[in-house]
This record gives sequence, structure tokens and C-alpha cells, in this order.
Amino acid sequence: MKKLRIEFHFYGKVQGVGFRYTAKYTAAALGVTGWVMNEWDGSVTMQAQGTKEQLDQMISRLENAMFIQIDRIEKTELAVDKMEHSFRVE
Repeated sequence: MKKLRIEFHFYGKVQGVGFRYTAKYTAAALGVTGWVMNEWDGSVTMQAQGTKEQLDQMISRLENAMFIQIDRIEKTELAVDKMEHSFRVE
């Protein structure tokens, strides 16, 4: 299946609620690579790489995770990074 790389910007109650570590463990469970980091404005940025199905499942799990409240998601498609093999918290 074709891999995609998407940059997501999450807004809402996404800092101080375990978002980044939920993303890391979800990525590991689904085989998604990339990274996630907090932003100065209270949002979270994540680049995630996998199949459309993997990325859709990851977003669904984040949206339904306890304590996390996502009000808005912005996304941009990026070029796939063929050298990336893990998901990290920055």
C-alpha cells in the first residue's frame, strides 16, 4: 500500500493531557513513523507517516483518547521520508 506523510496541527485541550505519549504508543501499535511536539501557542504538531488506513486509525484513536479534546485539526501532505523508521516525541 502507498505510504503518505501528513503534518497535523491539533488545537484544543491537547497539552498537559498525555497527547504526545498517546501518539507515540498509538504509532507504535499501528506501525506509523514520525514525530510529535508541543507548540508555544498550546497546540500540538505531529508529522505521521503510514498508509491512509493507518493514519486514519491513529487520528481516530487520538480523538477518542481519555482527557484529550481536539477542537480542530489542520493537515498538510508532505513528501514521504524513506529514511524514517520510528516515531519520537520532541
